[in-house]
Amino acid sequence: MHDMTVGHDVKTGRMVVLPDAEAIARHMAKWLTEQALAKTGGPFMIALSGGSTPKRLYQILASDAYRDRFPWANTQFFFGDERFVPDSDPASNYNMVETEMLAHVPVPPANVHPMPTSGDPAQAAATYQAELERVYGSRVLEPGRPLFDVVMLGLGDNGHTASLFPRQPVLKERTLWVSSCVPDDAPHTRLTLTYPAIHSSRHVVFMLAGAGKREA
Repeated sequence: MHDMTVGHDVKTGRMVVLPDAEAIARHMAKWLTEQALAKTGGPFMIALSGGSTPKRLYQILASDAYRDRFPWANTQFFFGDERFVPDSDPASNYNMVETEMLAHVPVPPANVHPMPTSGDPAQAAATYQAELERVYGSRVLEPGRPLFDVVMLGLGDNGHTASLFPRQPVLKERTLWVSSCVPDDAPHTRLTLTYPAIHSSRHVVFMLAGAGKREA
């Protein structure tokens, strides 16, 4: 697992190497809960990711060990990316997070912000950006005031993270916080946070498991 702190004011990084995916998920559950409990002066803002290692993390956070400790009511849950499929589709990141964690914990429904996945993808991205702006309280990202406390990311074998796929115009986006994209080597149109939104975070955490990720 990489734990990278890359906010506006801090550019440091550290790598934590653990024995297996279970150890990564348990380490992350403890760290994430500590970060959320330490947040004062506003909601704890997190962008969630999909994938098998985060899936185990979500199961742990919904377990008896964390369900009553994590500050659900003070946390705003966003998503780093999403496939443009219905919420009920097994390919939906929201579906996985809802099934494994959100349905089992006392989180207020208003604190959960799924990416819209119907209609025009570009308009859906604009709608999600407007929701981020509403919670953040500004239409402009302000130095020293990160949009997120934590952005969770994975890493594909081809090097993509969130849905920032190689060769796509979204990689050059410097203004929008959310964009649609159509990868040429993966299924589904996607919505994704852009580099500016990801950079505006106190902590950006890559959860990586398996030797297949080493080269990427």
